[in-house]
Amino acid sequence: MTNQTSATDGFVFNQTMMRIKDPTPSLDFYQNVLGMTLYQRVDFAEMAFSLYFLGYPSNHVEEALPNSAADRSRFTFRQSALLELTHNWGTESDDTFGGYHDGNADPRGFGHIGISVPDVDAACVRFEQLGVEFVKKPNDGSMKGLAFIKDPDGYWIEILNADSITALIGEHGTLGH
Repeated sequence: MTNQTSATDGFVFNQTMMRIKDPTPSLDFYQNVLGMTLYQRVDFAEMAFSLYFLGYPSNHVEEALPNSAADRSRFTFRQSALLELTHNWGTESDDTFGGYHDGNADPRGFGHIGISVPDVDAACVRFEQLGVEFVKKPNDGSMKGLAFIKDPDGYWIEILNADSITALIGEHGTLGH
């Protein structure tokens, strides 16, 4: 299944980057609430920022995360669908820093990332127990069975299930090819 030209063989969608105010609550959220693994941290002291690459090891069960920094870096940048959190040093302690635009208010732009889970309702019960802020709960609105939560920076995360979202699209939309 591909319409890919041979000129792009080997291309991989590697990452989506979001800027964060403070890595401590953001890493806690993505690792302990959403269950992601920190693949790599890269610090750029001269430019005063750090990058954190997170993903799900279940996407590559045949390969363990390498221990050496260089091997881990090559491994990280071969993966698909990673989240890159960018922290510009100092924002975490700047009381005047208002945060980054989440893209869901005017002017609209970036909207959300999506996490597919086995059971949306069970995931949302856990999120509620952990005090996660909801934008939309699974039974709210006309699009039942999916949820939207917020991370510590206010970015939206869609929580969906492959079977449920397919049925939902069938009810409210049109599946294309």
